[in-house]
Amino acid sequence: MFRKILIANRGEIAVRVIRACWDLGLETVAVYSTADRTAPHVRFAHEAYEIGPAPAAESYLRIDKILDVAKRSGAEAIHPGYGFLAENADFARACADAGIVFIGPPPEAMRAMGDKVEARRRMIEAGVPVVPGTGAFSGSVDEAKAAAAEIGYPVMIKAAAGGGGKGMRVVENEDELASALERARSEAKASFGDDTVYIEKFIRRPRHIEAQVLFDTHGNGVFLGERECSIQRRHQKLVEETPSPVVDPETRKKIGEMALAAARAVGYVSAGTVEFLRDQDGSFYFMEMNTRLQVEHPVTEMVYGIDLVGAQIRVAAGEPIPWKQEDLSPRGHAIECRITAEDPLRNFMPCPGTIEAVRIPSGPGVRDDSAVAPGYTVPIQYDPMVAKLITWGEDRMEAIRRMRRALDEYRLDGLKTIIPFHRRLMDHPAFVEGDLHTGFLEEHAETLKPGSDPWLDRIALVAASIHAYRKRVESSLRREAGTAEGEKVSPWLLIGRKRALGNW
Repeated sequence: MFRKILIANRGEIAVRVIRACWDLGLETVAVYSTADRTAPHVRFAHEAYEIGPAPAAESYLRIDKILDVAKRSGAEAIHPGYGFLAENADFARACADAGIVFIGPPPEAMRAMGDKVEARRRMIEAGVPVVPGTGAFSGSVDEAKAAAAEIGYPVMIKAAAGGGGKGMRVVENEDELASALERARSEAKASFGDDTVYIEKFIRRPRHIEAQVLFDTHGNGVFLGERECSIQRRHQKLVEETPSPVVDPETRKKIGEMALAAARAVGYVSAGTVEFLRDQDGSFYFMEMNTRLQVEHPVTEMVYGIDLVGAQIRVAAGEPIPWKQEDLSPRGHAIECRITAEDPLRNFMPCPGTIEAVRIPSGPGVRDDSAVAPGYTVPIQYDPMVAKLITWGEDRMEAIRRMRRALDEYRLDGLKTIIPFHRRLMDHPAFVEGDLHTGFLEEHAETLKPGSDPWLDRIALVAASIHAYRKRVESSLRREAGTAEGEKVSPWLLIGRKRALGNW
């Protein structure tokens, strides 16, 4: 086992990895930008080193600076978390060249799955079903139109070199194709430095269901269940849960077999997630593989009772996976809400600011993964997610009820957050019924608006009642004291004290 690990990340995931290291008795090294000097992950680690200015390109994305800190601190391994350099094959290779263990998959596996077109090819060879589509596409608009016509509209144009909703465009008909192709390529180039795209059949109302896998260096691999990730905004997940409301044990087994085959096809090691789209007819199609730890990994941990980050570290140290597939079965249900510094009333506009006060929810079945503290200023330079709230229940309904309670307890004073949106979502009849798909938020936009919040209606009703009662009491006191309308009434009279009226 290692003695010291560097965490090449920030925010809640850095804190999460540090805690896993503590549980294993390991020392930790944090890195931080000038904007994160007072961040919680800096205080949590045994050692912390500044690596540059606030822009990520000058700090958290600087491979040379991170490796320099690893050497100076004596760290034997680096955990990349997610985001930043987590899926950067060049970083994984640079770690190996420097004699430092990268806690993640081999760079060859990352490259194979990072190239979406190459990943499709390998999945087809491995017998994993994929959405009908093309290979890498860099031809003319006329060639794109011919390919789209063969697939059948609607189609989706997707960036070959990335994900996260970047470089993606839905095309309903041929008239839209040329402009959509140009925009997709431009965004792909800006986001990934590569404007290569491909075209897929667009599946209407799909469910986004992903499979968690874990492989060691001894050839062992296990499937740790599926997660439902269909509640999304602009292809960014907001709520995740496990198990999926529409997956039965037989289907779960098939998903696991497909996910394990997909990972084996690229020689995968460590924790990874194979993502599928589920059509309305129940068919599953491979979408992509995230070659890293997922934001939503806590729901799997809650249901399967396994520390995935700790497992990643043990695998990287050469230990075999201690579980057999038959030993792993889900217990109960878990839901995660991503807590972001965004204002739902202003189209989810990022709202960085200083946290004035914090109240973290707790109690049975509640977990909070966060990096928040009173006085901490959420920087504008990074992703607005500040925490993840997770609840567990014996069944889905208990997990939802606990999430409602936990959201009501949560306080992050001083900045706008997405918490009010999550409260409305947990009360929405379609969500409660499990009638989910990736266009859920657009379909139910009207009923998810703030004005539709039943709690706000109740608060307004109580406030109106108090105001009406106060007016009645004031009128009665004016008559009793002979006070003219418009003249102030002493607050002592309002609480039943006998005190003369006057100008005060």
